[in-house]
Amino acid sequence: MNRIETVDIIVAIDRSEDEDFWRKKVARKLRVHPKQVQELRLRKHSIDARQKDIKVQLRLEVGVGMALPPEPLYESRYPKLASSAKRVVIVGCGPAGMFAALKAIELGMKPVILERGKDASARRFDLAPLLREGKVIEDSNYCFGEGGAGTFSDGKLYTRATKRGPVRDVYETFVAHGAPSKILIDAHPHIGSNLLPNVVKAMRASIIASGGEVHFETKVVEFLTSADGKVMRGVATADGTEFVGDAVILATGHSARDIYQLLAKQSILMEQKTFAVGVRIEHPQPLIDSIQYHYQRGLERPRILPAASYRLACKIGGRGVHSFCMCPGGFIVPAATENDEVVVNGMSLSRRDSAYANSGMVVSVDPDDTRDFAPEHGILSGVAFQKSLEVAASVHGGGKQKAPGQRVTDFLEERVSSSLPSTSYFPGLNASPLHEVMPSFIVSRMQTGLRKFGKGMHGYITEEAGLIGFETRTSSPLRIPRNEGDMQHPEIAGLYPCAEGAGYAGGIISAALDGIKCAEAVAAVAV
Repeated sequence: MNRIETVDIIVAIDRSEDEDFWRKKVARKLRVHPKQVQELRLRKHSIDARQKDIKVQLRLEVGVGMALPPEPLYESRYPKLASSAKRVVIVGCGPAGMFAALKAIELGMKPVILERGKDASARRFDLAPLLREGKVIEDSNYCFGEGGAGTFSDGKLYTRATKRGPVRDVYETFVAHGAPSKILIDAHPHIGSNLLPNVVKAMRASIIASGGEVHFETKVVEFLTSADGKVMRGVATADGTEFVGDAVILATGHSARDIYQLLAKQSILMEQKTFAVGVRIEHPQPLIDSIQYHYQRGLERPRILPAASYRLACKIGGRGVHSFCMCPGGFIVPAATENDEVVVNGMSLSRRDSAYANSGMVVSVDPDDTRDFAPEHGILSGVAFQKSLEVAASVHGGGKQKAPGQRVTDFLEERVSSSLPSTSYFPGLNASPLHEVMPSFIVSRMQTGLRKFGKGMHGYITEEAGLIGFETRTSSPLRIPRNEGDMQHPEIAGLYPCAEGAGYAGGIISAALDGIKCAEAVAAVAV
């Protein structure tokens, strides 16, 4: 009987590109003759390197006795908005803000995006003085600007938040705007910081073509509320312009600290929450390849295998210690938003062909850990805790975005490194006692965690590995609360706290999904 089937198969790495081999294996699994397998289409691809015999896991769509239907065309088609459309003011042009805007258009509402930073093209030029001179342009950097923090810091799309919404729709939207179609197939999809800027520019073009607005270099300095403070009317920006709408979606990301200060100043309810801080750990990529793919160091990685990644996590003394945002074949970049601080983050280009592998290595921080900052900073004590580490990193780095560094082996033995491993961090490193600069509760747990990880990944603890300080922007230390049902702030109708900056997401995809949910919530009220 002619039919379409979905089949999962596992093949050896050396047969992973042999379609004829797939066909025969699928035929055996379906108990049909190979000639009846008329067409195969790859739907999912992942590598299982847990054992020495590396396997490739494939999900195939199979046409038995028939051709498969044509692939859908992923196109960016959005309706023209009516002049009477409801206005939604969206603060922030990261993934949450952009996907909220596209969903608003689909639902017949007019999005007005306000972004403190610059468009992606202009933003790229502002990274040059940061890298070469150590000068931070405070509203245009790796964190602020079109596309948000992910645009120039990796473009990693993998998420475990599959229950939060239509992940596939998010991927298809990226493809419709120029992302490579392989992100629909790869188990750990990645666009890369060299490709993502053009994708977000195409998304902006779709928003504007439908009648939406995108305003760059437009910094929000005031929330406009009703006389009784119970309804959000809009926002005012630094140049005195007021943007009024039927709702405000607040999607500013975890580094817009002035927004937290503004919320506190206007007595808008926030809550402290757990976050994590630590360092970037960097290894030679060939070392990580040899560990993860179980071959002798010095051999060349087989062409079919991508730069190897890893994920490490444990609990030490009741706190999580884990790797974060692992970047195979990547670079460490300066992610500060003010000139008196040093913050590091990781990124990879689409090819992931750098000689280095890096990852965040962080420890959970509870609100109680920031109590020393509470008398002066109140609800913002977590932000002050982060800031204190970032300023310390700047001091110990020696200025101009140089970062403090230490060999992993020296960190474990609590001694200053006499020399440092080579690094991808362009501004440079200064040997520093990270074990003295970070709080002791972080140091002790990180030391124990690293030793544990070294036992599981033999070769991970090595003189070749360096620690670079500090990774502090893993997530917001604050949550801006919202109702579970209508997603509005519990005290202010019309205010929709959204994504990472509000404490509800943790990456490009989860932020995009949260933006979609907020736009749908606005539409449900606006009808």
